[in-house]
Amino acid sequence: MVKEEIAKGLEYIYHAGETIAIIMRKYFESDRTIFFTPNSFSQQLGYLYHRRGSVIKAHIHRLHSRNIVQTQEFLLIKKGKVKVNLYSRDKKHIASEILEAGDIVLLCGGGHGFEIIEDTVMIEVKQGPFVPEEDKDRFEGVEEGVKYE
Repeated sequence: MVKEEIAKGLEYIYHAGETIAIIMRKYFESDRTIFFTPNSFSQQLGYLYHRRGSVIKAHIHRLHSRNIVQTQEFLLIKKGKVKVNLYSRDKKHIASEILEAGDIVLLCGGGHGFEIIEDTVMIEVKQGPFVPEEDKDRFEGVEEGVKYE
């Protein structure tokens, strides 16, 4: 596992050449628009900085067929504190990170589980459609506490 902080509050976690997670802490700031994911990712994570008076021209996203072979999840910790446990593709625990209100994480690869440290509200975005019986391979991880799905 390799953890790289490329800017204050912006962390990448890699394992065996795969990006496992990108974490943006609530205190990350930039004075420019930047994207943190390669164009090949099925979820794109960017930081959009705009000065007052700027305009984003009206637009429509064209219909375009895409082949998505892996679900990637974006989570915003709206309230509370959680521990995210990160796993390799072969279900080995490789890292744990504490996320607090205002932090975001893009779960890009491998697996993950959570331990809820404080009462927490998370906002999740992932690709659909969701097919419950096909989308998740549950396994015993290092999570402690009351387990729920």
